[in-house]
Amino acid sequence: MPPFLRLTPDAAEPETDRPAPEKVIAGDPVHTTWNVEEKDGLYCGIWESTPGKWRIAYDEWEYCRILAGRSVITDANGAEHVLGPGDSFIIRPGFSGTWEVIETTRKDYVIRL
Repeated sequence: MPPFLRLTPDAAEPETDRPAPEKVIAGDPVHTTWNVEEKDGLYCGIWESTPGKWRIAYDEWEYCRILAGRSVITDANGAEHVLGPGDSFIIRPGFSGTWEVIETTRKDYVIRL
């Protein structure tokens, strides 16, 4: 792999999946992931989801930047974080709550295990 790589969907083959059925609260969200980099516990790429709501629990550290769409992440205490294009955030290990995609959402991400 070259030492410089643009973070675009053309840089990786897309993978499609869904949240585990027991985690889904509403809708039928479909996730598409372009995992551009995977090395030594580091993952970097682009993720997209269609509308729906599901439970989340993080064991990893993740940085995200919303590229398109609208989502709401709600933590276990009920605090809502409304996200849209240009919003950046970090989710640390131990975070749990829900992710609700209101409008198909695309983000870029860096995950560290």
